[in-house]
Amino acid sequence: MANEEIQLKKTLGPLMLWGLGVGYVISGMYFGWNLGLEKGGTLGLAIATFFVIIMYLAFTFSYTELACAIPKAGGAFDYATKAMGENWGFIGGMAQNIEFIFAPPAIAFAIGAYVNLFIPSVPILAIAIIFYIIFTALNIYGIKAAASFELIITIIAVVELLIFAGSSLPSFEWSNLEKNALPNGYAGIFAAIPFAIWFFLAIEGVANVAEETVNPQRNIIIGFGSAILTLVILCILTFTSSVGVGGWENIVFADDGVTVSDSPLPLALKSIYGEGHLLYTLVTSIGIFGLVASFHGIILAAGRATFEFGRVGFAPKFLGKVHPRFRTPSNALMINTGIGILALFTGKTAEIITIACFGALSLYIVSMISIIKLRRNEPDLERPFKVPFYPVTPIIALIISSIAFIAITIYNPILALVYFTIVIVSFIWFKLSRTKKQEI
Repeated sequence: MANEEIQLKKTLGPLMLWGLGVGYVISGMYFGWNLGLEKGGTLGLAIATFFVIIMYLAFTFSYTELACAIPKAGGAFDYATKAMGENWGFIGGMAQNIEFIFAPPAIAFAIGAYVNLFIPSVPILAIAIIFYIIFTALNIYGIKAAASFELIITIIAVVELLIFAGSSLPSFEWSNLEKNALPNGYAGIFAAIPFAIWFFLAIEGVANVAEETVNPQRNIIIGFGSAILTLVILCILTFTSSVGVGGWENIVFADDGVTVSDSPLPLALKSIYGEGHLLYTLVTSIGIFGLVASFHGIILAAGRATFEFGRVGFAPKFLGKVHPRFRTPSNALMINTGIGILALFTGKTAEIITIACFGALSLYIVSMISIIKLRRNEPDLERPFKVPFYPVTPIIALIISSIAFIAITIYNPILALVYFTIVIVSFIWFKLSRTKKQEI
């Protein structure tokens, strides 16, 4: 196949990049993060989130330098390959694929739960699978249509979070933040890390559409920077306004006081206004937009990451083919959806979130090492954007992400084993297949 036939179409500007960046992440404001309160309480999750915010600010501006210098669909895979060679490129790319492929099933569970509130006759799993099929089809249809849809639902999701904050803050009391604030001691801080990361997981997906961005060296800076700043503000606002109305247990446990809920925002409003109130109904019904924004956006980014893996031969070549009519990575999108649907059948939201976090942190570590290596080994590489305060900024991201990786490994040894098994088995396959190709 000629090289021009496997190129992605350039259509994205800074506004759509902002929509993608915020959209990839915004479901983390609607669900998932509250599970960290059970681990660390208000103070434990707050401390974990504080350091995670610092990590993401440092990481995002460092990653922007890489994305502008090497604007390709593989993201971390391309950066690590250029900086450290094929082996590290494969590990970085595999970590990225694990993050992007395992995050959507967790979100799909939440979508199914939301829709099931209104259509209880349809099982949650069936709803999740239907959404997978619909949004995979939309992504196959075209990047411009997919990104335009993402922008619209992201704006709706942001507005809804602002409505939620405006509705709950009048009932905010500082004493609610102090209730049982550190139930599991300082160990709870480390146990809460994956759920603090969930607030921002997948923001780096903006880099994976660099190849489809008009003037990427300019527009990625604007889109990436504005997205992370928007998300930091929404994170702080959502955290404080949710917990402040009745304490952390109020938004973790359902009515029976035992079952852990994936719907912290409706629980907060329910305690203020009751289930019949307009604001409760509004947040519950429109809340699905925030979930869909991330679900759809991460599917989009995952398709690009897997496509690049196939295009360069680090995965089966058919994954690196584009649709002849729509010029989108259709094969990669469909394979990722198949894996995601299989993950749905496990029924374990928290565990899937944690595996996605293992992939994300591995990606951050490899990427920060890559930027340092490229600065040293390729000083003349054109860098339209340079990270401020180098090398301090990437080193901060590297240190915090490394500590976070060690912490979630200690607190999730079985899931760590699952993650490392996936990486090691795939790496062995990669080395064997490369050796076989070289012999041929």
